[in-house]
Amino acid sequence: MGHAIRRSARGVGALALALLTVSCSGTTAVRGGDASQTPEPVAAAIRVAPLDRATGVPTDATVLVAAQGGTLQKVVVRAVKGARGSLPGILSADGTQWRSRGTAAPGATYEVSATAVNEAGAVTETTSTFSTVKSKGTFAIESLLPSEDLTGLTVGVGMPVMITFDREITDRVSVERNLLVSTSKPVLGAWHWFDSRTVHFRPKTFWPAHTKVRVEARLAGVHGGGGLYGAANRTLDFRVGRSQITRGSTLTHHLIVRRDGRVVRRIPMSAGKGGVWKYHTTSGVHLAMSREPVTIMVSPGIGPGSPGYYRMTVYNTVRISNSGEYVHSAPWSVGSQGAANVSHGCVNVSPANAKWFIDNTLIGDPIIITGTPRRLEPTNGWGHWQEDWKQWLKWSSLKHFTTEKA
Repeated sequence: MGHAIRRSARGVGALALALLTVSCSGTTAVRGGDASQTPEPVAAAIRVAPLDRATGVPTDATVLVAAQGGTLQKVVVRAVKGARGSLPGILSADGTQWRSRGTAAPGATYEVSATAVNEAGAVTETTSTFSTVKSKGTFAIESLLPSEDLTGLTVGVGMPVMITFDREITDRVSVERNLLVSTSKPVLGAWHWFDSRTVHFRPKTFWPAHTKVRVEARLAGVHGGGGLYGAANRTLDFRVGRSQITRGSTLTHHLIVRRDGRVVRRIPMSAGKGGVWKYHTTSGVHLAMSREPVTIMVSPGIGPGSPGYYRMTVYNTVRISNSGEYVHSAPWSVGSQGAANVSHGCVNVSPANAKWFIDNTLIGDPIIITGTPRRLEPTNGWGHWQEDWKQWLKWSSLKHFTTEKA
């Protein structure tokens, strides 16, 4: 599609070298050639790994077929028991080696059929089989964001890719190796495990505006740990829209909205008033998480009749954290907006500005707040950008990330 986050290949080269030292596997037949030639042509030898009738083969093991004294004409690796379909593969430029791509199904038997020919035209054919390790169960993606329901698949420049699995993943390396992100513009990014079921992806810096992104979770047959294997593949395509970044200070009491670097709106605001209830707006890089025409807000941890209790209906809200922070319409505090902080922690703006903001915000747009004593936690909503790049990489299972054209 453009550029892809690539992972280092497994020991294919070493295995290919090993093929030259093992005996022919499977059943081999030689036919053709000209019997009048003296001496008779030496038939090409075909080597196959895994060896014939091998059992317990890992699903991500590379099938290698090599021809010695000739070139490969045809290689087919197809499931004959316990699964359907064939394994795709790629032939080397000189035609002497073929290697599979992707993963096999667990608990399945595969047949390898290969044909080679030498310079004199003698044809060698071989057939072998191998069986993969058995599965104790499967895992699948429970949720994948962004989604069409949430965003319409056009998102802001801060939007992460978020995957939640339905089972705990203990073989994170195998799973992460099969999560591919391709982009239409060069992007350096990495996956980050928040726990054994949750892995998210973000670039080192905000996405370039107007970037097309494809996420391929090639998980069918991939080991997730504990004998669990991926049940299916998933693909997600989305687009990053214009770059819109909003910055607000609780000291100057204004939001400044910049689109593609140009100021498009200055919005007077009122933030958390602090005080005994510690109604502080969090400082940090927030992301727009949802756009809600109507939201019912209730005081956290305070019941009816208690001091500080409130329950109110609020309009045109943009959620920026999981701890109940929004940018929203607050007609009751218009007199303080631009001058003082009087809210319970949300960012109050006028009804007209709230309508403009919700209409002009994409899910994933950065909203950066400064000036308060409370820092946004990285796990409070989508606080992914609260971790610097070094911290983000600390929770990745793969340490090398490069971008190149797909």
